[in-house]
Amino acid sequence: MADPQPLLLNSEAAALPRSPRVASVDVFRGLSVFLMIFVDYGGSIFPTISHSPWNGLHLADFVMPFFLFLVGISLALAYKRRPHRRTQATSKAFLRALQLFILGILLQGGYFHGITSLTYGVDIQTIRLFGILQRISIGYIVAALCQIWLPTFTSKHTAFFTTYYSHWFVAIILLATYSGLLYGLYVPDWQFNVSASTSSLPPIGGGDVYTECNMSSTGQVSDSSPSWCHAPFDPEGILSSLTAAVSCIIGLQYGHILAHLEDHKGRLYHWLGFSVSFLALGGFLALIGIPLNKSLYTVSYMLLSSAASGLTFMALYVLVDVYGHRRLTSVLEWMGKHSLSIFVLVSSNLAVIAIQGFYWTKPENNIVHWIVSRFHHK
Repeated sequence: MADPQPLLLNSEAAALPRSPRVASVDVFRGLSVFLMIFVDYGGSIFPTISHSPWNGLHLADFVMPFFLFLVGISLALAYKRRPHRRTQATSKAFLRALQLFILGILLQGGYFHGITSLTYGVDIQTIRLFGILQRISIGYIVAALCQIWLPTFTSKHTAFFTTYYSHWFVAIILLATYSGLLYGLYVPDWQFNVSASTSSLPPIGGGDVYTECNMSSTGQVSDSSPSWCHAPFDPEGILSSLTAAVSCIIGLQYGHILAHLEDHKGRLYHWLGFSVSFLALGGFLALIGIPLNKSLYTVSYMLLSSAASGLTFMALYVLVDVYGHRRLTSVLEWMGKHSLSIFVLVSSNLAVIAIQGFYWTKPENNIVHWIVSRFHHK
């Protein structure tokens, strides 16, 4: 089985006995890190791979779901058997989640300046409290608590869906809470402010900025818009953390199949069943009016991105673990084993700053400045 370690926390379950690794888990983790780097630095050159401004799916919109999906898989492997000392296991899970949350604030809260800014200090009012790592930590602790505490129903003829019925019940509660807040929270005077990250949206005034949401010339949501348009944009990702946690629970179910089934055919059969179901349900919700929206982490987006995560993992599993083509993915496997270190270097801009530190005659004559000046502002 795979090394019991969740995504980006390579010290997971140190007290548990180590078991053989499933290479495809490391390869998928490495692929996620590679895509993160690719879309972060290539998005300014190729806007079509960067995050969709509002509704829709671009390549970058699959990166975070991949991370969350892998957290669930890794937790299922780390806690293949429910720990006897549940309180102790819970304390360790909370500690790891807290460490990841704090690391996320340090890396993405504004402590590290960008390549075009040399200002020092952090404005407390603008600090990013719910970035990628923070939401991963929330999904991690929710999935970990499900795995540690919730009962399972087991028999020879029980399917995986019914075996972990309590996990699915938690997922339904989270989705119901999310939907209730998104569609029921009415904020009549909410206004949309254009920022650098959303400058590619259609101009405000006289049109549908968010397709369904009618905006006035002052950026205020009109009363003729659907009720969910009056909900706050959720820039910090507090609301979307609920559906992000469901992505981890879904990954947890794929991990259960990997942990408890030994044959390749059985694993692939169950994974395909889950993936097709999520794909069909997510597509149906998108067709009836629930948009694919990464910023809000809508239910349709969560289901479709989870299906994409499952299908991608299946493809890598077949390539690496079934047919044994590990040489083709050796670089990704190495990146997966060192994912936390790579994430820190990329998120903090330390790697870029180190390259930027070498220049010819003047500080502006460096490779990073040359690339940014030719591509970033186009």
